[in-house]
Amino acid sequence: MNFKQNIILAPMAGVTDYAFRKIARRYGATYCVSEMVSSKAIHFKDKKTAELAEIKDDDRPLGIQIFGSDPKIMAESAYLLSTATYEHRKNDNLPEVIDINMGCPVKKIVSAGDGSALLKNPTLCGEIIKETVKASAIPVTVKIRAGWDENSINCTEIAKIAEANGAAAICVHGRTREQMYEPYANWDYLKAVKNAVSIPVIGNGDIFNASDAIRMIEETGVDSVMIGRGAMGNPFIFDEIKCFFDKKTYTPPTIFERIQVAMEQVGYMIEEHGERIAICEARKHLAWYLKGERGSASVRAKINQASTLDQLNQIINDYISSLESAL
Repeated sequence: MNFKQNIILAPMAGVTDYAFRKIARRYGATYCVSEMVSSKAIHFKDKKTAELAEIKDDDRPLGIQIFGSDPKIMAESAYLLSTATYEHRKNDNLPEVIDINMGCPVKKIVSAGDGSALLKNPTLCGEIIKETVKASAIPVTVKIRAGWDENSINCTEIAKIAEANGAAAICVHGRTREQMYEPYANWDYLKAVKNAVSIPVIGNGDIFNASDAIRMIEETGVDSVMIGRGAMGNPFIFDEIKCFFDKKTYTPPTIFERIQVAMEQVGYMIEEHGERIAICEARKHLAWYLKGERGSASVRAKINQASTLDQLNQIINDYISSLESAL
């Protein structure tokens, strides 16, 4: 796996499922990372977790992100996932990468000592990375934040530990855990990490258009960029960035094209999860696709009441008709 010059879709729980990754790849995402997979759940042979780790033939290259704080269990899950020997798997497709989550700021995760809580214990970080790399049959990467809080910025220290223990690349989000997603990401931390290690560094945080991506690369020297919230309801951002790299003119999608792509994603979600679950999950995605568009507030309210595809199609068709009549 080449970790340089990639436009990467970030792992986001409840967002970057197969359906969304499929759309993101269509528009230029060169590499995707799965939703978080619990190492303990793999250890205890959880069926739903195995579904999160499923890799379809057209979903490549893909990294499987694991989280946990027990080095042995993290190593075991990395081995099982990297060799396709975990329970309840539907095929034997292998990921290209095992990614260790040391950056998730969500309370449920950090309260268990996982995610960004690990940044408070560099020694444990080293043990987890060392054991995971040793056990994995494929390259291992690490995703971190700048630190736990402003008084404990240690991303360069963790990056050096990751490199020393065999990580193939490191992704840095330019905020502390305490900051969550506000205020703006500090890209100086990305630059510091890039200057501190020789392995590829992936930059993450506040990329919402091509200009942001280019500026991050120019200001920090990162090898690749990873887009998270900037891709929610906007997979077209990958095409925008790719066009800039290829020196081509980027044409933003019309609202009608956005709706078409959104509904295609809903279709993929239904194929994966069944209509009932997919329609509920699709509500937030549709809200992101429609954000800022004329009349979107009222249509979002209606979408939140839909429970079947027929109902959703009627709402969307009525909205399209209202947009067309206003032209």
